[in-house]
Amino acid sequence: MPQNKRESLIYTVLMCFVMVLWMSLYNAALRHGGPGLPALTAGWLGFPFAYVFAMCCDWFLVSRLAKGFAFRFLVRPRDSALKKVLCISCCMVVPMVLLMSLYGACEGAVHTGAWGSVPLAWLVNIPRNFIMALPFQLLIAGPLVRKVFRAVFPEGTVAA
Repeated sequence: MPQNKRESLIYTVLMCFVMVLWMSLYNAALRHGGPGLPALTAGWLGFPFAYVFAMCCDWFLVSRLAKGFAFRFLVRPRDSALKKVLCISCCMVVPMVLLMSLYGACEGAVHTGAWGSVPLAWLVNIPRNFIMALPFQLLIAGPLVRKVFRAVFPEGTVAA
């Protein structure tokens, strides 16, 4: 886990990159009827804007709320690092799925002009994104990013 603000920013940049890229490709595949070149192209082209939006949401809103909730209700300072990581990860996924599902619904409305369908599209997107984002975060993205982060930045090498 990051130990200071600089490490936290670097970690967030990496984690957002992995999660947003994967979820952009996943959602594009859902829209295009499965994986393929059109889905890959759409996911990649939609990625930069989604990444900037997700970084802002994560850094300025969700991270603080998720950690606050986790440390107030779910974990104590003496708990194991694994328990802290799992609780914080789960607390991060829920609001990020809510926000990014709304982003996806609005992005769809920008392309189609069907702004009246945003609330329904948002509600449809939430469970579809949640069933992919939570396992991907816990089983793949989280362990991968933590491993890469600590390999590149061993503990104590990033000054506060």
